[in-house]
Amino acid sequence: MTVSWKAVRHRLEWIFVRLAALVIPLCPRRVIRAIGSAIGSLAAYLDLEGRRVALSNLEFTFGAQLTPARKRQLVRQSYQHVARAMTDLFWSPRLTAENFDELVEFAGLEQWNAELEERKPVIFGCQHYGNFEWMATSVGLSGRKSVIMAQEFKNPLLDATFIALRERGGHRVVTRQGSLPHLYRALRRGERVAIFADLTISAKIPSVVIDCFGMKRCVSFAQAWLHQRTGAPIINAHMEPLPDGRYRLVFHPPLQLRAGASAREIAQACWDQMEPLIRRDPAPWLWMYKHWRYRPEAADTNTYPFYANVSPHFEKRLKESEASDTNKALSSRAAIDGEGPLI
Repeated sequence: MTVSWKAVRHRLEWIFVRLAALVIPLCPRRVIRAIGSAIGSLAAYLDLEGRRVALSNLEFTFGAQLTPARKRQLVRQSYQHVARAMTDLFWSPRLTAENFDELVEFAGLEQWNAELEERKPVIFGCQHYGNFEWMATSVGLSGRKSVIMAQEFKNPLLDATFIALRERGGHRVVTRQGSLPHLYRALRRGERVAIFADLTISAKIPSVVIDCFGMKRCVSFAQAWLHQRTGAPIINAHMEPLPDGRYRLVFHPPLQLRAGASAREIAQACWDQMEPLIRRDPAPWLWMYKHWRYRPEAADTNTYPFYANVSPHFEKRLKESEASDTNKALSSRAAIDGEGPLI
């Protein structure tokens, strides 16, 4: 019987992850934090392709605003933030409802008191920024449990371990595949759901195109779809690092959405709350990720990162978004002129 290298690699990855899940919670957090920083620095040096992607993303986002040295520094810091988020996830069994506030503080939560009462549906919009793994854990340990949509791993052997760690705060994790009806039913029952909304998805599947740092990007419309059909408020949040190794979980103000906003408009409004933060403090974001996998056919190749490709599926999504915006503009104009409703 022939065993493929892929199967062997998957098994080795599983052994490493299981070992980490057993050992890391035994260590003091200051040690784990140092290990995370070291792993991030090493990854930034060894991951040649990821570093190239990150530098290209920074170049087309900030251009001459940042020096080459500063961009290289941001790449290293981004890797460190991700690595620390991962090591902290493995350390999270040490967090409890009694001690988590020693490491995490909340900001902006008071503006959502009414919406976060029990049995009221809420859509948490999460971002891969700072310690994104502790966002859900902290909210759960504060007594606000949710249903979380998470991406499956390419190695399916890892899913069970990561799901168990992410459910430590009392949440329930569902995988992305077929998750939308599940999240819809949860909201209808008066539960809360959480979605990571800042990842690019395939243009081959239903999605919307938004403007992100002046470039077009294909993202999920899950938050918008759920909001439109349940009326549940979207509460965007991010976890930012503090100088002493702790974190601040920041809840953003309510979105300014007009009645009848399209899915694209809602997705754009969600992103627009995040972009100024990343411009102000870019290091904690996931820069080594291919955020702009597609570029419009009409766009110059010198206006998008090197990995962005033209796709007929993306062109279709672009046209759908443009048609949606045109219809909204016409409806608004008609309402202003007294010819129709503002939707």
